[in-house]
Amino acid sequence: MKRLKRKKENAGVGLNGNGSVTRETDCGRKQKLTEIHQALFSDPVDIETLRRAAASKGGLLTNEVRRKVWPKLLNVNVYDLPPKPGRDVRENHKDYNQVVLDVRRSMKRFPKGMPVTERAVLQEQLTDIILEVLKCNPQLHYYQGYHDVAVTLLLVVGERMALAMLDTLSNHHLRDFMDPTMDRTKHILNYLMPILEQVDTKLHDFMIRSEVGTIFALSWLITWYGHVLSDFKHTMRLYDFFLASHPLMPIYLAATIVLHREKEVKKTECDMAMVHHLLSLIPQDLPYQLLIGRAQDLFHRYPPSLLAKRATLQSHKSLSISTFQAFRFSTLHQRPDSVLQRLTKEQVFNSRHASRHSGQEAALSRDRGQRWGRGNRLVKMAVWGLSATLGVAVFAVAQTALDWGPEVLQQLF
Repeated sequence: MKRLKRKKENAGVGLNGNGSVTRETDCGRKQKLTEIHQALFSDPVDIETLRRAAASKGGLLTNEVRRKVWPKLLNVNVYDLPPKPGRDVRENHKDYNQVVLDVRRSMKRFPKGMPVTERAVLQEQLTDIILEVLKCNPQLHYYQGYHDVAVTLLLVVGERMALAMLDTLSNHHLRDFMDPTMDRTKHILNYLMPILEQVDTKLHDFMIRSEVGTIFALSWLITWYGHVLSDFKHTMRLYDFFLASHPLMPIYLAATIVLHREKEVKKTECDMAMVHHLLSLIPQDLPYQLLIGRAQDLFHRYPPSLLAKRATLQSHKSLSISTFQAFRFSTLHQRPDSVLQRLTKEQVFNSRHASRHSGQEAALSRDRGQRWGRGNRLVKMAVWGLSATLGVAVFAVAQTALDWGPEVLQQLF
């Protein structure tokens, strides 16, 4: 009995490396979930708390929470989503063939064991939401890897929400990658070496001598690592982080990955092909939570403004960076979903009431028309009487008045 009692007393606690008693993560998890829900129900939504939760240990914890928080991070109104794309979105679209090819190659991005029929439906939806965003934003250009971002959103939040989120991301965080040329994308990649130089000059100099460049990090950047990670839970964890952060955060994370592998890099032959091969194959067992914390630290120690001069090797400036402050400010005054739902219901009610009112107006108009028809006969009889006594001139005036209709007569009399 004493042993059982002791077990019950110790339930929910564990031992750390020093042997001291610590509460298990369940307590911290519950507290975090409580803070997230309080932030969501605040009016306006406590967006800063949601950002901290998305970036801190464990991220947003569950897909159910992500479905609520991700839209808030992008200022998407969940009760005003775009309709599902119509089948005509595929007609005569210049990127249709390339999108279909890329979507067909995205099989590994779907959960293992997913039925073939279900995956086929999702792939059709994936194709449509990509084409719909491109159709609605002709200034945006498709790039290979864009579908890796889209499929992550689709798998977590569903078709219509993914469409709304992808549209917002394409015009902000991903905007530089969707130019007709890669100039702005190169500009973002150019931040990598200055970050490394600030932290580890020997590693930086080694990579410069090898002439490896930064192209090894291209797929990391433009897909938010979705293309190179095999475990979907790691991808979602990084998306929590990136959705809550500055558009350059993926390149800061790239720097932390290179720094984390510093010993491997320096042991490699100082040759472009060898170093590129090593870095382009990203390990699947990286300590992502540790790297996220380091990326945040690097961002605060060496902000983009400090590195901008070294990174600007061409005249093209980043659209994602230049519009980020305005975008971030726009997310601060959102209504909670409960308020949005109530406002949406009120709009629907008002719309229906207006429709009924319009129907009543139409009925009144028809009634007035019928009365006007009866009045016409009386007027005609009066006109005939007048014509007999006052002559043809008066008849002509009265006939003109009839041609004007009841509204004009009401104004005249």
